[in-house]
Amino acid sequence: MRGKELLTKNQRREWMDLSELTEWELATYYTFSPDDLKIIDQHRRSHNRLGFAVQLCLLRYPGWSLTDVKNVPENALGYIARQIQVDPAVFNRYAERSPTRREHLREIRTEYGYRNFNLNEYRNISRLLVQHAMQNGHAVHLLQTAVDEMRRQKIIFPNITTIERLVWESRNRAEENIYRELNHSLSHEQKQKLDQLLESSMGNGTSPLGWLKGKPGNFSPQSFLEVIKRLDYIRQLKLNLDHQRIHPNRLRQLSRLGAKYDAHAFRRFKAPKRYSMLVAYLAHLSQDFIDQAIEIHDKQMISLQNKGKKMQDELQRTNGKAMNEKVVQFADIGSALIKARKDELDPFETLETVMPWGDMVASVEEARELSRPVDYDYLDLLDSRFTYLRRYTPTLLSSLELEPTQASKPLIKAIDTIREMNESGRKKIPDGAPLDFVPKRWEKHVYDEDGRINRHYYEMAALNELRYHVRSGDVAVKGSRQHKNFDDYLVSKKDWDETSPADTRLKVPFSFEEYFQERKGALEQRLKWVEKHADDLEGVDISNGKIHVDRLEKDTPEEAKQLSSELYGMIPKVKLTDLLMEVSRWTGFDKAFTHASTGHPPKDKEKPIVMATLMALGMNIGLTKMANATPGISYHQMANVSQWRMYDDAINKAQAELFNFHHKLPLPAHWGDGTTSSSDGMRVRVGVQSLYSDPNPHYGYGMGGTFYRFTSDQYSTFYGNVVNTNSRDALHVLDGLLHHETDVDIEEHYTDTAGYTDQVFGLCHLFGFRFAPRIRNLADTRLYTIGKTSEFPRLKPLLQSRINTKVIKENFDDVLRLAHSIGTGKVSAALILGKLGSYSRQNRLSLALQEIGKIEKTIFILDYLSDKVARRKIQRGLNKGEATNALARALFFAQRGELRERALQGQLQRNSALNVLINAVSIWNTVYLTQAIGVLKDKGRLNDELLFHISPLNWEHINFLGEYHFELKDMPSENDLRPLNI
Repeated sequence: MRGKELLTKNQRREWMDLSELTEWELATYYTFSPDDLKIIDQHRRSHNRLGFAVQLCLLRYPGWSLTDVKNVPENALGYIARQIQVDPAVFNRYAERSPTRREHLREIRTEYGYRNFNLNEYRNISRLLVQHAMQNGHAVHLLQTAVDEMRRQKIIFPNITTIERLVWESRNRAEENIYRELNHSLSHEQKQKLDQLLESSMGNGTSPLGWLKGKPGNFSPQSFLEVIKRLDYIRQLKLNLDHQRIHPNRLRQLSRLGAKYDAHAFRRFKAPKRYSMLVAYLAHLSQDFIDQAIEIHDKQMISLQNKGKKMQDELQRTNGKAMNEKVVQFADIGSALIKARKDELDPFETLETVMPWGDMVASVEEARELSRPVDYDYLDLLDSRFTYLRRYTPTLLSSLELEPTQASKPLIKAIDTIREMNESGRKKIPDGAPLDFVPKRWEKHVYDEDGRINRHYYEMAALNELRYHVRSGDVAVKGSRQHKNFDDYLVSKKDWDETSPADTRLKVPFSFEEYFQERKGALEQRLKWVEKHADDLEGVDISNGKIHVDRLEKDTPEEAKQLSSELYGMIPKVKLTDLLMEVSRWTGFDKAFTHASTGHPPKDKEKPIVMATLMALGMNIGLTKMANATPGISYHQMANVSQWRMYDDAINKAQAELFNFHHKLPLPAHWGDGTTSSSDGMRVRVGVQSLYSDPNPHYGYGMGGTFYRFTSDQYSTFYGNVVNTNSRDALHVLDGLLHHETDVDIEEHYTDTAGYTDQVFGLCHLFGFRFAPRIRNLADTRLYTIGKTSEFPRLKPLLQSRINTKVIKENFDDVLRLAHSIGTGKVSAALILGKLGSYSRQNRLSLALQEIGKIEKTIFILDYLSDKVARRKIQRGLNKGEATNALARALFFAQRGELRERALQGQLQRNSALNVLINAVSIWNTVYLTQAIGVLKDKGRLNDELLFHISPLNWEHINFLGEYHFELKDMPSENDLRPLNI
């Protein structure tokens, strides 16, 4: 039976613990109707009425009988007693007679239709759980599904260990079904090949599986070829990697689990499980390889153009003096010719006075050598890079299967032409080769002076266009996760047609007319108000066709700074290690780090290892250095925790647990109600060659990435991601707002200028978020109207054009389908917005979403101009995000703040651990600030209004560096040295 117990003793107690019943649960399950009161009042004596009422409530929620629930909390007992007008103290008398309790339970079953849990119910619930387990095998999810279903069917819960056994057996049956399905298509030969993956057959003790797990270190041609070599290895196994009958979520779970095992661990599993995990893992690994190959090609094309620009700059520096000399010479020649014509002199004799004829001919030849194209483009310098690209591009074209849309068919024909030339060894582009794909900028390079096609430029143009078309979605790559057919990212048209508004997260009507009339009214109302009050806007000038908004003056009182200093002066100094352990005791956030395989939370003895691993990752110290600095905790222990406990879901849940705890504390209510948030990026240098880093001159030299973090108005973080340092922050806004795991509902969100686009404005409105970015170039921003611009003469210079309502109407249903796909997690907002915003995909759907966004942007700007309080609120929200980033930089100090992780997953793990540390510091400070505030309040020295300006993100009193001990007894004797590590 013990193998079937999924919960620890503490977890079991938590499931049955009613001490934290919420107001919503009391109102929903513990509030009596008139009919309930009528039945309750039929019983004699107050303690019997109260006991009967309590039994009824417990069966409603949580679902166990009074026999199983040992303690009824005082708040629940008091709430029940008040409704039936009895003293809650009489409940103790009810427990004295067991027969009465049993009689009342039978009566409740009869009156309310409750029934006992029996074998038939066991089988029915089990069938339901098997269906759910085919989609999600997480034990807690299945336990919750079981109790929800029994509650819905009015089944009295059995002992919790029985429910655990039910879930355990159902999950096992689902796993057997999945294993059977995955094993069904495998031949004996394929199984042998899978077993060979686990053998140490590649020299230096490496298995093929270990080799496949290798990550590309950079974006060189050699890295591309290595990725394709691994992809071909998987393809040669000829596995069925497209399992339509298994839910994608279950395949992902199997794959993530498989990614954590090495070859030795795989060999310990029984054959069905071993082959199933390998197949699922290899299916996802092949997608990763294809996406890595595309990413390498993308960066090669960017590098190609950067090289051209650099070569052009070097030519300018090298030839600058010589070119200036030629300019002076030809200016003198020009002056001589002008003088000759004016004075009717012989032009050749006049030129000879400036420069001998032979020198002039030589100078012209030198000038021709130094000259650049008239349009001064660097593309003519790229020819020398062609051979370098050819190290990998033939493999690119032969190994990836491209699927074109109508818009990209000319390009694909050109790609096919190049592929055929590679296979046949032909050097020249054949007659009739497609040229429609060649951009105008490349035409003069693709054609030489005689009108013939230049092979080098033809191929480079095609490869460059391929990059753009793949990014935009005009070309899909078969087997890719990031570059599928555009329609594959969306919920199917059939499923969408069957979806009702109540089944979505959208907050707008599905009827275009209803939506349009509401937004038209909202826009026109604001335009009329600003038109009327244009001269009265506080701190705003909209004259001369420009918008000018005065800078907001600082409004933090000096008294608030003094109060903050006094409060933090009272807070005890603390080591970060102790802070984490204390916060863990208050919140239990460490329980979120359940083992990826067993599902068990860390035991008490493992807690210090978990905290040490968090610090090693979140402070960028690294596991090796942390082990050296932490007696009693080894590198291997932390590596095990990092691998098996600090996966995405667990670490995000820990962050959410901390966020939720902080939100429930009383002090944060002074800073905000938790309904507004901001997001901002923190640039982080990457000190190793990594496919997931890029240069950005705006942030200085070197490669880097961006930690993108979401901060609530109460100074705690609820979502984070690692994004390309050159991508717009705006692409990632919706993912954070929609897919965080906290209990709060964000209503309004702030970003800086990089965090907004018209399309983000539109999507945020569709989901009911008020999007409020700080727009840097507001003076040049233009507004839009639905009606005639002449209706608003004062605003007419600012009104750029009218909204294209026709394109919104024609594509409104598709826009809602797109938004619903984002809301369900079918596709990330960042991915789909990147597709919509790329190169050639200015399709009708993209334009419609952009027009919707223009409406929302105009409404926002008009509100921004109308309300100084709103402007200050945005500023404060962004300041809170910047304060969080300041703490993040103080924590992430090791290795000069440089990431040394090549893989994106490792970078994500460090960012997530850093966010956990930020929330832990915020909680600890908040708790102790509350104590310090209480002291001042008792002394009558507290002005509550100043608490609005206090922040829980100070860290001067926290020791991030640890302690150093100088022990003479551990020193070698005077004439001795420490032994070598031999």
